[in-house]
Formats: sequence, C-alpha cells, structure tokens
Amino acid sequence: MRDDAYHHGDLRRAVMAAAVDAIAESGPATWSLRELARRAGVSHAAPAHHFGDKAGLLTAVAAEGYARFADALESAGGDFYEVGLAYIRFAVDHRAYFEVMFRPELYRADDPEVAAARTRADAVLVRGARSVAPDRPAGDLTAPIAAWSIVHGFAELWLRGALPAGLGDDPVAAAEPVIRLLFEKRH
Repeated sequence: MRDDAYHHGDLRRAVMAAAVDAIAESGPATWSLRELARRAGVSHAAPAHHFGDKAGLLTAVAAEGYARFADALESAGGDFYEVGLAYIRFAVDHRAYFEVMFRPELYRADDPEVAAARTRADAVLVRGARSVAPDRPAGDLTAPIAAWSIVHGFAELWLRGALPAGLGDDPVAAAEPVIRLLFEKRH
C-alpha cells in the first residue's frame, strides 16, 4: 500500500473506481475485496469498512450506475427513439455498471439509493414508450416492456458479440434502423 494513496482523501471513491475497473476487465464475480484494495492502493480493510461486503460494494455500483443511467436517459428527451439510442449508448459506454445493474442477485435491490435511481430511469422509459403507443390505457405496461425488451436485448446482443457480422463498429448507428422500424407509427 502506498502511503500517499491511503491518504488521498476519498477511499470510498477509490474502491468504487477499482471495482468498476475490475468489473470491466473480468465481470462482477471474479474479484475479491482484498484484490480491490490492492488495486486502489488502500488497506485491505478499507473496502469492508466502507461497504461491509461484496454485495454492499456492488449495491453502491448499482446505485451509481442507475443514477448515471437515469441522467443519460433524461438528457435524451421524451422521444423513445432518442431514449432507446441513449440506452444502448449507456450500455456500451458504461458496460461495467450495466453488467451489475441488471443482475439484482449481485446486490441489495431494495437499497433506497438503487430504488430511487432505478425509479427515475424507469419513469423515462415508460414516458418514452407511451410516446410510441399513446392509445394504450393508463397503467398498461405492454408498450414500456416491449420497448425496454428491444433496446435492452439489442444492447445485450451487441455486448456479447452475438449480432450478425457486418453491422459496423458503432452500436448506436446499428440500432437506429432497428428502433425506427419497430416503433415507427403505422397508419
């Protein structure tokens, strides 16, 4: 452990950054708190002190991920086409967060910070999906679930390398015609 690293001022942030890096490299399950402490240059007890255990750390990652996700979706506006593209862009640009957020078995899904940020993101998705199916009755979640399934499925398939070859290197450009085709209004 480096003396200057231990006193850098924000151990919690340093451990979180190390966790996000570790998740990006090898997924959310293959590292230990001790490994993260080493990566962050802090004492081996620092992660447990700030997060309790691995689930506590992944809860903090999920909460931060959902907050960033909600920000990204909100900044896309109310049009589902743009919201859907923002969803895919977030998944690709913030893969480590995305890898944790949609695996609630890894963290404490009932955590208030996670719940609040997820509620914000869900609200944007519901509003956006309603824009493509305004005739659906209030409370009907068919359109939001369909919209979510399509953009989430596309993001997952892209991240796993499971889409057909030849779509190019830009996931958002590849997703544009898919979202447009599936959600354009038909008369």
